[in-house]
Amino acid sequence: MIPAQGGRVLNLDTLVRVRRGLRTPGPALRLPVPDGMTAPLGCDAVAVPAHVGPLVMPRLPRVGCVYADETHWWWLVPSDSDHALEWPAPARYVTGALVPDLLEIPGLVHRPDGTLPYTPPIPLYLALCRVTGTAPSWSRPVSA
Repeated sequence: MIPAQGGRVLNLDTLVRVRRGLRTPGPALRLPVPDGMTAPLGCDAVAVPAHVGPLVMPRLPRVGCVYADETHWWWLVPSDSDHALEWPAPARYVTGALVPDLLEIPGLVHRPDGTLPYTPPIPLYLALCRVTGTAPSWSRPVSA
């Protein structure tokens, strides 16, 4: 792309990020990366109702930071982990690990060894599909 004189180039990635930024209504709290950890890939989060969280944990080969309160569990994942994935209901994907409608940061229920806070998104996606009885989006029949 060649920008117009003095203009900025907006590519598809920029437009997707702008659109995602519009999804979070009202005030939101950011789930923090614990002290001593780094998030070089940025952070998003996947939320599930609290009754689903304990069903997912044992199905994961590796678990990153997990936050929980009485209503939801949140897993930190690398930014853009929703790319080409339809997370199964009742899971909710939040960009920037910004969780709307929280009055306080939920408790950290799992912190991994090491310096990275991430749960690998594909195993998390597959575990959520299994627990919710949803076929992964790439294995569903395509209709013309």
